[in-house]
Amino acid sequence: MDTTKTPIVLGGNVFGWTAGREESFAVLDAYVAAGGTLIDTADSYSQWAPGNSGGESETILGAWLAERGPFPVASKVGQSKHRPGLSAENIHAAVRDSLKRLGLPSISLYYAHFDEDGRPIEEIARAFSELREEGLIEEIGVSNLSAERIAAWLDVAERDGLHAPTVLQKEYSLMERGIEADILPLARERGLTVQTYYSLARGFLTGKYRDGAASVDSPRAGVAAGYLDDRGRAVLAALDEISGRHDTTQTAVSLAWLATRPQVSGVISSARDTGQLSGVLAATEVKLSEEDIARLDAASAA
Repeated sequence: MDTTKTPIVLGGNVFGWTAGREESFAVLDAYVAAGGTLIDTADSYSQWAPGNSGGESETILGAWLAERGPFPVASKVGQSKHRPGLSAENIHAAVRDSLKRLGLPSISLYYAHFDEDGRPIEEIARAFSELREEGLIEEIGVSNLSAERIAAWLDVAERDGLHAPTVLQKEYSLMERGIEADILPLARERGLTVQTYYSLARGFLTGKYRDGAASVDSPRAGVAAGYLDDRGRAVLAALDEISGRHDTTQTAVSLAWLATRPQVSGVISSARDTGQLSGVLAATEVKLSEEDIARLDAASAA
């Protein structure tokens, strides 16, 4: 994989949900064979699926790692129904639970998944820094906290000499550009990088959702179809034009556009089978021109 183009991070939310063990192993093997560098999961994946309780994704990853050997993994704490919230006690317990499921001595990148109302940022910052000191995690990440809370965390870390977050994870796509107002400027100012999730707007940017098109078999279909308004149609038209010019797919162009954005270091995308993964990895072969980028910027402007 040419990470100078589109650095694809493999999303693990489908493992144990829409992808069973066999399908997950096949996707993971294909991702590694393509030169992939990071798998993203969370302790809560996929507790929303019927019959699941959470930790399924990490468990499947752990089984794969046991057979294939160590590989960089990002995980998260805060949303598991067994380990909810960001108290220091919970953070320390949750990381050990995740390490046990993954069978790893340390987690490459560990995120605070969502904020917790009323939880002092000093407590969260110190707990994550302690995990770094103990060698249980290698980098600290922040996902879904406000720009104000992220800035406060960084300020506390600087003031108290703590290990600071280095990576932010936020929803970002051609259809969801809200982080350009606050998160991206903050990341640029404070020297952090950004990894994006829902990078295909829950599947809308694959081009499958159109007027008169057949229904799509996906658990996210309802939300994705909601993007089909005038702006969504304009984005699809631009994707059709540019993907045709590059002889590639709308998916590849959408992900390649994200890689051009300031501070973006990783574009997270999941795949429930190797066919979907091939479509995602096609983005690594796309190099958009300035004209392409301007066309997409204009079409997706709010």
